[in-house]
Amino acid sequence: MRYFFTFIITCMPLLGFADQNIPNLKGEWLGINKTISESKGLKTWEKKVIITEQTDRRFKGSFTYTDGSKTFYGIIHPDNETFTWVAPNSRGYNFGKIMSPNVISACYVEPGIDSTAGCATLKKD
Repeated sequence: MRYFFTFIITCMPLLGFADQNIPNLKGEWLGINKTISESKGLKTWEKKVIITEQTDRRFKGSFTYTDGSKTFYGIIHPDNETFTWVAPNSRGYNFGKIMSPNVISACYVEPGIDSTAGCATLKKD
């Protein structure tokens, strides 16, 4: 039991360390999106993501796509490398990875009748 408490006391400072290094995703991100679906086949287009707000790990933004634009809400995972966002009027999820301070990968998957999968590598403008 004594070793357990020693371990906890030793690791406690590290628990807050990850929060201090939360990446800043605010800004405009541009890249090429490549998707595949039954109804639309293979598609490639320019994607713009604008993250307008970020408080700790939580963020909000919008993105443009061929049919218009959508607002989304996201969270950076505790590893400070991966994130997830969702849009109120969407049936899918966007999973991402922070590749560097100015490069992210964002991949969208949607199950069901309109199944779609696609990814974009985006660079901060």
